[in-house]
Amino acid sequence: MNPYQCLPPRAFWRTAVADKPALNIDQLWTPQFEIGNKDAIVTAGSCFAQHIGRALVERGMNWLDAEPAPTELPEADWKAHNYGVFSFRTGNLYTPAMLCQWLEWALGVSLPPDDTWAHDGRFFDPFRPAVEPDGFASEDALFASREATLDAIRTALRRAKVFVFTLGLTEAWQNRQTGLVYPVCPGTVRGTFDPQLHRFCNFGFMDTYGDMVRALELMRSINPQLRVLLTVSPVPLTATATGEHVLSATTYSKSVLRAVAGQLCEDLHDVDYFPSYEIITGTPFKGAFYQPNQREVTPEGVAFVMQQFFAGLDAVQPVQTPASVPSTCVSSEELVCEDAVLDYYA
Repeated sequence: MNPYQCLPPRAFWRTAVADKPALNIDQLWTPQFEIGNKDAIVTAGSCFAQHIGRALVERGMNWLDAEPAPTELPEADWKAHNYGVFSFRTGNLYTPAMLCQWLEWALGVSLPPDDTWAHDGRFFDPFRPAVEPDGFASEDALFASREATLDAIRTALRRAKVFVFTLGLTEAWQNRQTGLVYPVCPGTVRGTFDPQLHRFCNFGFMDTYGDMVRALELMRSINPQLRVLLTVSPVPLTATATGEHVLSATTYSKSVLRAVAGQLCEDLHDVDYFPSYEIITGTPFKGAFYQPNQREVTPEGVAFVMQQFFAGLDAVQPVQTPASVPSTCVSSEELVCEDAVLDYYA
């Protein structure tokens, strides 16, 4: 008798993958904790997290929108102003370092910076430059809006049962003087690039792991019972500033993020990982879930990911499905991704 004789079929490549049609591959996720219909779920992170929030709403689950759009803003304009995209209006949080920054500001660990970027008489927030497409009318309006987001983060953390965070990138740009991390390189979406002020960084395993541990400590300081579900975005880098080929740079970044997520699940309680990255990039699917540009995920790919997500939840605890479930097939072109602006420079 040896340990492999007692393993289920899902543990072997032949029976779990090779002998099955790709779309029949199942049991890809066994949740480590239950997520009930009424459990408040917060979503944040990189672009791909937007699919999860939308699918939760369509499934009739309790996605928490802690910063809803003002009543005077037409619904057609919500997405352009980053309302209803994530649980709070931070824009994309591509790295754990960015998540830590916002948590520290929200919880009073550090003061938010007073930096602004001015252009044509309008003001833009360097740490979420795309939330107001035309900028703010004044610096005071910018700071008031940022404070509303910080309040929304506090509200979301207090109310949440589950925090879903999608890890997106390891590459980032920092302020040399403060060490603060920008969501995109200054001078791309907004602002002006200054090599004396801005520096490139590529977070490795230890930095990324440390930032995620710190983020979890901050979140659980306000909500000790918070459960965390991590995912890794399957969307490749738009561009790399490392000097490497973008394919190699993407592999490095995603490998670091996947390793960090796995280690956190091993080390910390109530932290789980959902394999959206593996589902889209896995060899059995032969790239079929990518658009022709080999970067954006197809609506069918998103639907298959969410099918696996809800199948995992149903296996642990049946989730009540609405009588009519809208399609989760949403084009990646509909996502709000500041990072995508880098394609302009190709």
